[in-house]
Amino acid sequence: MGRKFGKKNVIKIDPLAYNVGLFGQSGVGKSTLAVEYCEKLAGEDGYILLNIGREDGVDAIPDAIYEDIPDWDTFEEFVDDVVENRTTDYKDLKVVVIDTLDELFRITEPEVIRQHNKAYPEKKTTSIKAAFGGFQAGEDKAVELVIEKIWALKDVGVNFFVVGHTKRRSQNDVATGEEYETLTAKMSNRYFEAIKTKLHVLGVASIDRSIEKQRIKQKVGADKIVGKVTSESRIITFRDDNFNIDSKSRFTEIIPQIELDVDQFIEAINDAIKKAHSKQKGAKSLEETKKEQAVAKEKHIKQVVEETNKNKINVEENEGYIITIQSTFGKATDEVKAKVKNVMDTYGFSSFKEPESIPTAGLKEIVSLLG
Repeated sequence: MGRKFGKKNVIKIDPLAYNVGLFGQSGVGKSTLAVEYCEKLAGEDGYILLNIGREDGVDAIPDAIYEDIPDWDTFEEFVDDVVENRTTDYKDLKVVVIDTLDELFRITEPEVIRQHNKAYPEKKTTSIKAAFGGFQAGEDKAVELVIEKIWALKDVGVNFFVVGHTKRRSQNDVATGEEYETLTAKMSNRYFEAIKTKLHVLGVASIDRSIEKQRIKQKVGADKIVGKVTSESRIITFRDDNFNIDSKSRFTEIIPQIELDVDQFIEAINDAIKKAHSKQKGAKSLEETKKEQAVAKEKHIKQVVEETNKNKINVEENEGYIITIQSTFGKATDEVKAKVKNVMDTYGFSSFKEPESIPTAGLKEIVSLLG
């Protein structure tokens, strides 16, 4: 008997198969690059930018395909709609841009508080810090909710590109105790680290300035030494060996730094993929691998969508179907009743007493049998 567990990984060729992040200060060009990246690789129908909460980065991007996501309910509705209709309305969708990650967690926190207050009505709170017992349990719940939703998209072949803001943060070196500054995410470190671990590539956009010190004579007192900017450019860092920039890549040979340019961004990721693919023993050509992976992806998407829709529960629809079933079941033939029993067994329920736990597709199928 052969070994049951263990398989060899094959590098995915499509850059859109990877989780990508781009962080930087406001106005540096993050959202614009994200949209250009998606348009070049996926086309107009292949992406949607989620303009989340109070973010308005899409306003200055001509013809960007986007959706306003003001609150958690809308985000949840969006994800559920994509998953349910992945093979029809969203058949060409490949990537969702989350703009910004900061705002996504901000709109998630009220949902965490709502769920806490529903679960513990005697211990209601208005603070994420006190939710689910405190000690950052509320933040952990927010992470759980966000990851659950973006992974629901990934399960149907829609990956994510996250955009976020940066700030400078003081840290202490573990070995020496010396304090130093890093350029990192402008959000809760708990939230950032939870998503950072899920990214394959995280680029940090910043402005690289050359500053020349100049001596300025003063009318009174000593001369003054000032810095003058002699050159300035926008860059993206994928790897910083000095750890002053909180970037990351799972690809060991990705170029450390590029200009803030979409073509260089795409080239950096594609080049890293090719180098990783070339190291695989007995690897097929890039084109062969890409075709095989595309076929496998379509098969997987179809299976996940079918399973998701099979298990989806709509309580309101269920209540209506149950009323119809109860009014017609007594008149059904023994043959039809046997088929109804088979449907109930298939969908895993034995009575109609709990509409909140019965897959809607099962009840719909029974109504069809009785009709």
